[in-house]
Amino acid sequence: MKIIGLMSGTSADGIDAALIEVSGDPLNLTWELLAFLEWPYPPSVRMDILNLCDPRTGHVDGICAMHAALGEWFADAALAVCDRAKISPDEVYAIGSHGQTIHHMPTETRAADKAVRSTLQIGDAAVIAERTSITTVSDFRTRDMAVGGQGAPLVPLVDFMLFRSRSAGRAMLNIGGIANVTVLPRDCQLADVFAFDTGPGNMIMDGVVHRATQGELFFDRDGQLAREGRVLSSFLEDCLRHPYFQMPPPKSTGREIFGQTMVDAFMNQSDSVEDLVATAANLTALSIADAMVRFVIPSGPIDELVVSGGGAKNPVLLELLRTELNVEVLTSDVLGLPSEAKEAVAFALLAHETVNRRPGNVPRVTGASKPVVLGSITPGHNRAAI
Repeated sequence: MKIIGLMSGTSADGIDAALIEVSGDPLNLTWELLAFLEWPYPPSVRMDILNLCDPRTGHVDGICAMHAALGEWFADAALAVCDRAKISPDEVYAIGSHGQTIHHMPTETRAADKAVRSTLQIGDAAVIAERTSITTVSDFRTRDMAVGGQGAPLVPLVDFMLFRSRSAGRAMLNIGGIANVTVLPRDCQLADVFAFDTGPGNMIMDGVVHRATQGELFFDRDGQLAREGRVLSSFLEDCLRHPYFQMPPPKSTGREIFGQTMVDAFMNQSDSVEDLVATAANLTALSIADAMVRFVIPSGPIDELVVSGGGAKNPVLLELLRTELNVEVLTSDVLGLPSEAKEAVAFALLAHETVNRRPGNVPRVTGASKPVVLGSITPGHNRAAI
């Protein structure tokens, strides 16, 4: 099967689109990355998305309209990656679209007299399927939450399929807006895998850069600002006492905890963007290192920390992790998967599991009561449609 994976993360800077060819099952997988591209949002679209993620500025009419609009954006990205691979959309069996997370509430709460866990990813699958004629799998997280899970992380099954090793214990660290880690013990079975969100990834750094530069910059390219700054030690220590970091897995988090409220707290500490970004970078790295020491290393030896996501391009983060942890730190590029493409590839592979009616969650990871087939299927019109 040729399958497209589409991913727009918590940073909301654009859509990652990966086209892969895949066959086999999770224990006998053959795959090839045929094309990958980054389809950026214009700054105004990005700000509209981020405003919808904030309860202070997000309104139901805006979310409703953006749901349809992002369907168009995701469809454009899917067609563009087909064009890059010189493959007709008729040859593509399915699209796996993560969508754009607007709000994530993994902890049980009460609504309409019911105990619920909830999450919302927008980007209308009906629009994607109509514009591309390709069957689209979407809304991956809600089925896991319906059986008591947190709906995240969902990449661990893919980490197991692609990166388990007979000779090395690996921790697969993705640093997107939020950082998450999948633990693959040496010569592991799926039942041995566990994973969780460690806390902030690039989210606070990006938010500080954007606010401090009045919107001129969106991120700290190559860690230049962090490298020049002085860490605000007392404030950093306060941040590291956040109760999320002490919570045992399974756990997941998002912009609701480490978004604008946390950026606001940072902006009150200094007028130096360099100092603020250096402090945010240390918060990301030290919270990851603390999670490794607290929850991962006690479970067994880890030989390699394999980093992917946007944070893999930040040398300051990688240097801090090497300093804090006595493990080899490398990027997923070394293992054959470009770090920036990993999550898009993951949702292509999760779509592959869904269309083959195989579970895509790992209950030990999410806290779900059982394995379930993930996602909703919106049929397309092409010859590969289900």
